[in-house]
Amino acid sequence: MDYETISAEAFGASLTGMGLNLLVRDVRVEVTFLTKVFGMEAFQPTQDFAIMRYHDQVMQLHSDGTYHSNPLLGLLPEAGARGAGAEIRLYQTDPDDAAARAEAIGAHILQPPTDKPHGLREVYILCDNGYAWVASRPL
Repeated sequence: MDYETISAEAFGASLTGMGLNLLVRDVRVEVTFLTKVFGMEAFQPTQDFAIMRYHDQVMQLHSDGTYHSNPLLGLLPEAGARGAGAEIRLYQTDPDDAAARAEAIGAHILQPPTDKPHGLREVYILCDNGYAWVASRPL
Protein backbone atom coordinates (compact mmCIF):
# COMPACT_ATOMS: atom_id res chain seq x y z
CA MET A 1 0.00 0.00 0.00
CA ASP A 2 1.34 3.39 -0.93
CA TYR A 3 0.71 5.46 2.20
CA GLU A 4 2.12 8.57 0.55
CA THR A 5 -0.63 8.74 -2.10
CA ILE A 6 -3.56 6.79 -0.66
CA SER A 7 -6.79 8.78 -0.27
CA ALA A 8 -8.40 9.25 3.14
CA GLU A 9 -11.35 7.09 2.05
CA ALA A 10 -9.16 4.23 0.82
CA PHE A 11 -6.92 4.42 3.88
CA GLY A 12 -9.88 4.30 6.25
CA ALA A 13 -11.39 1.35 4.40
CA SER A 14 -8.08 -0.54 4.59
CA LEU A 15 -7.81 -0.46 8.38
CA THR A 16 -8.40 -3.74 10.21
CA GLY A 17 -7.79 -5.25 13.62
CA MET A 18 -6.86 -2.76 16.32
CA GLY A 19 -5.87 0.81 15.58
CA LEU A 20 -4.08 3.58 17.39
CA ASN A 21 -4.92 7.22 16.79
CA LEU A 22 -3.36 9.94 18.94
CA LEU A 23 -4.75 13.43 19.31
CA VAL A 24 -1.88 15.89 19.51
CA ARG A 25 -1.55 19.65 19.78
CA ASP A 26 0.98 19.85 16.94
CA VAL A 27 1.20 17.02 14.40
CA ARG A 28 4.52 18.20 12.95
CA VAL A 29 6.19 18.28 16.38
CA GLU A 30 4.95 14.76 17.16
CA VAL A 31 6.11 13.51 13.73
CA THR A 32 9.58 14.90 14.40
CA PHE A 33 9.70 13.24 17.82
CA LEU A 34 8.56 9.84 16.51
CA THR A 35 10.84 9.82 13.47
CA LYS A 36 13.96 11.02 15.31
CA VAL A 37 13.62 8.95 18.49
CA PHE A 38 12.02 5.74 17.22
CA GLY A 39 12.81 5.76 13.50
CA MET A 40 9.16 5.73 12.47
CA GLU A 41 8.20 6.71 8.95
CA ALA A 42 5.72 9.54 8.36
CA PHE A 43 3.36 9.65 5.39
CA GLN A 44 1.27 12.61 4.23
CA PRO A 45 2.24 14.74 7.24
CA THR A 46 0.34 18.02 7.47
CA GLN A 47 -0.53 20.34 10.32
CA ASP A 48 -3.67 18.22 10.90
CA PHE A 49 -2.80 14.60 10.12
CA ALA A 50 -0.08 12.02 9.56
CA ILE A 51 0.10 8.31 8.93
CA MET A 52 2.94 6.81 10.97
CA ARG A 53 4.54 3.40 10.35
CA TYR A 54 6.57 1.48 12.92
CA HIS A 55 7.93 -1.66 11.21
CA ASP A 56 4.74 -3.23 9.76
CA GLN A 57 2.31 -1.42 12.07
CA VAL A 58 0.43 1.74 11.20
CA MET A 59 -1.04 4.44 13.43
CA GLN A 60 -2.46 7.92 12.93
CA LEU A 61 -1.88 11.36 14.39
CA HIS A 62 -4.65 13.95 14.31
CA SER A 63 -4.58 17.54 15.49
CA ASP A 64 -7.21 18.73 17.95
CA GLY A 65 -8.81 20.84 15.22
CA THR A 66 -9.72 17.79 13.19
CA TYR A 67 -11.84 16.51 16.08
CA HIS A 68 -14.30 19.42 16.15
CA SER A 69 -17.30 17.05 16.26
CA ASN A 70 -15.68 14.11 18.05
CA PRO A 71 -16.86 13.24 21.58
CA LEU A 72 -13.27 12.95 22.87
CA LEU A 73 -12.46 16.61 22.30
CA GLY A 74 -14.35 17.72 25.41
CA LEU A 75 -12.26 15.37 27.54
CA LEU A 76 -8.88 16.77 26.50
CA PRO A 77 -7.11 19.07 28.95
CA GLU A 78 -6.28 22.56 27.70
CA ALA A 79 -2.76 22.23 29.11
CA GLY A 80 -0.61 19.51 30.59
CA ALA A 81 -0.24 15.86 29.80
CA ARG A 82 -2.87 13.97 27.84
CA GLY A 83 -1.65 10.41 27.90
CA ALA A 84 -1.72 9.62 31.62
CA GLY A 85 -2.14 5.91 32.13
CA ALA A 86 -1.36 4.91 28.57
CA GLU A 87 1.87 3.21 27.52
CA ILE A 88 2.69 2.91 23.85
CA ARG A 89 5.14 0.05 23.67
CA LEU A 90 7.66 -0.27 20.86
CA TYR A 91 9.15 -3.73 21.17
CA GLN A 92 11.61 -3.44 18.30
CA THR A 93 13.51 -0.34 19.43
CA ASP A 94 16.70 -0.48 21.45
CA PRO A 95 16.01 1.46 24.67
CA ASP A 96 19.55 2.76 25.05
CA ASP A 97 19.62 4.11 21.49
CA ALA A 98 16.15 5.63 21.89
CA ALA A 99 17.17 7.30 25.15
CA ALA A 100 20.24 8.84 23.52
CA ARG A 101 18.20 10.15 20.59
CA ALA A 102 15.51 11.48 22.95
CA GLU A 103 18.09 13.31 25.06
CA ALA A 104 19.60 14.80 21.90
CA ILE A 105 16.30 16.51 21.06
CA GLY A 106 15.49 17.46 24.65
CA ALA A 107 12.68 14.94 25.22
CA HIS A 108 11.80 14.00 28.79
CA ILE A 109 13.13 10.63 29.96
CA LEU A 110 10.66 9.49 32.60
CA GLN A 111 12.69 6.37 33.41
CA PRO A 112 16.16 5.67 32.01
CA PRO A 113 16.93 2.34 30.33
CA THR A 114 16.39 -0.31 32.99
CA ASP A 115 16.49 -4.11 33.04
CA LYS A 116 13.08 -5.30 34.24
CA PRO A 117 12.15 -8.57 35.98
CA HIS A 118 9.72 -9.42 33.16
CA GLY A 119 12.64 -9.99 30.79
CA LEU A 120 12.84 -6.66 28.98
CA ARG A 121 15.15 -3.66 29.02
CA GLU A 122 12.93 -0.57 28.80
CA VAL A 123 13.08 3.21 28.66
CA TYR A 124 10.06 5.47 29.29
CA ILE A 125 10.10 8.64 27.18
CA LEU A 126 7.41 11.32 27.34
CA CYS A 127 6.52 13.32 24.24
CA ASP A 128 5.27 16.91 24.44
CA ASN A 129 1.69 15.63 24.59
CA GLY A 130 2.41 13.50 27.66
CA TYR A 131 2.17 10.09 26.02
CA ALA A 132 4.53 7.50 27.48
CA TRP A 133 6.52 5.83 24.72
CA VAL A 134 8.26 2.67 25.97
CA ALA A 135 11.10 1.35 23.84
CA SER A 136 12.13 -2.15 24.83
CA ARG A 137 14.02 -5.25 23.85
CA PRO A 138 14.49 -8.67 25.42
CA LEU A 139 17.31 -9.03 27.92
